[in-house]
Order: sequence, then structure tokens, then C-alpha cells
Amino acid sequence: MSEQFVSFGEQGAQLTYGSYLRLPQLLDSQHLESDAHDELLFITIHQVYELWFKQLLHEAGAARDAMSRGELWWAQHLLQRVHVIERVLVEQVDVLETMTPQDFLEFRQRLAPASGFQSVQFRELEFLSGAKDPAYVERFRGLTEAEQARLRRRLEEPTLWDAFLDVLGAHDLPHATDDEVLTSMRTVAHDRSTYAPVWAVAEALLTHDELSASWRARHVVMVERMIGSKSGTGGSSGSTYLRSRLPLRYYPVLWELRSDL
Repeated sequence: MSEQFVSFGEQGAQLTYGSYLRLPQLLDSQHLESDAHDELLFITIHQVYELWFKQLLHEAGAARDAMSRGELWWAQHLLQRVHVIERVLVEQVDVLETMTPQDFLEFRQRLAPASGFQSVQFRELEFLSGAKDPAYVERFRGLTEAEQARLRRRLEEPTLWDAFLDVLGAHDLPHATDDEVLTSMRTVAHDRSTYAPVWAVAEALLTHDELSASWRARHVVMVERMIGSKSGTGGSSGSTYLRSRLPLRYYPVLWELRSDL
């Protein structure tokens, strides 16, 4: 009897923890521009954010596709995972705030013109969630051709809201206009025994919207605590710009529904 092939662990010695996770490459990705002690923390936090953004795009995209296929149980499961990750994003700000303004100023000027405003994955997540902004692609000149292509694909593809409209249509609920969606959602809200999966997915979308707003609010306060009213390193207006984004809501109809119940 031939031995079972093993490709991992001490016995196989082909795939290890470090090689599977590409740890040599990962741990060599923090290149400091100064001798400031806290620059490593700053880089690590933002790289971790980008990894979570990648995961959020993976989960939100799958949730969208599941809704369009009518697999509402799977969509709800994926959106619940999105919620947990988004709560982690909010809590990560606490780690960044262990850095004082004085510590940040030791290396802040070395960052220019880099800025969080340039996070392509964050924009992708906003576009996928339903807040598409074609002007961003045109007005921001620091994007590579590949990044521009990614954002344009997000502008062209369906959003989570588009997929939710597919859900309403699959349940023979009118959804051609916002007024029709509002009327349909009143029906769903008052007959949850019939439309329980629809209501659950709608609530999951609203939680995603709420947690995104929580992150934006937590982020702007952190920025104000760190640099006050200074402009951003990438040329943005800093906290002024961030505060202008606070009223953003991905699914205004679902919020309006609360006033109509």
C-alpha cells in the first residue's frame, strides 16, 4: 500500500505556515521613510486596513451575487461577516490613537503626497455598496492605469442595492422607483412571516450602511485629534473633507422607511 502524499507540516516539508502566508514578503513590506518610532505602527495599521478592505470586497461582492441568484440565506451570512469586519475597522482606530500628534509630526511630512484619500479599495467598497462617484476617477490624478480600470469596472458593475432590487423583483414586489421600493418595503415590514428573508437582507444592508457611517465618524474625530484642521498630505482639505462625507448613506430608502412605519 502506497503512503498517502503529504505536502504540509513537518512531514511534508513542502508547504509551511510561513510559505503559505508568504510571510517573508509580507513582513518585508513595511519600509520606513524616517527614524520615527511610530512610523512602523502607522504603516502596519494602514496595511491591515487594506487587507480588510480586500476581504470586505470579497465578501460584499459574493453577497451581491448571492442576492441576485436568490440565495438570501448565504447573502445574509456573508453580510454578517462584513459587519464583524467593519466593527474591527472601527476598533483599530483605538490602536492608531496611541500615537500622539507630536509622534505623528515626526514623520508626517515624509508622507506627502501620499494620502488615505488615495485608497482605491476603499473607493471600490463605496462604489460596490451603492455610492458610485464617477467624478472621483476623473479628478484624482494619482491613480495608475490599473487602478483606474478597477474603479471603472466597479462603476459599470451592479451594486449591492441593484442586487437587492433583484430580490424585490423575485418576490413580485414593485421596485422600478424609490417610491415603489418604499411601498414594497412597507409591505415587507408589515408581513414578515411572508417576507422574512427579504426583511433580513434589508436589515443586513442597513447595518452595513450604519457601520460604514460609524467608521467615517470615528475616523474624522481621530484625524482632528491628530492634526486638527491641517490639510491632508495628499492635498485634500483633511478633516473638512472627511466631515463632508459624514451624511453619506448608501441606502436612503431603507432609512426613510423608518419614518413611514
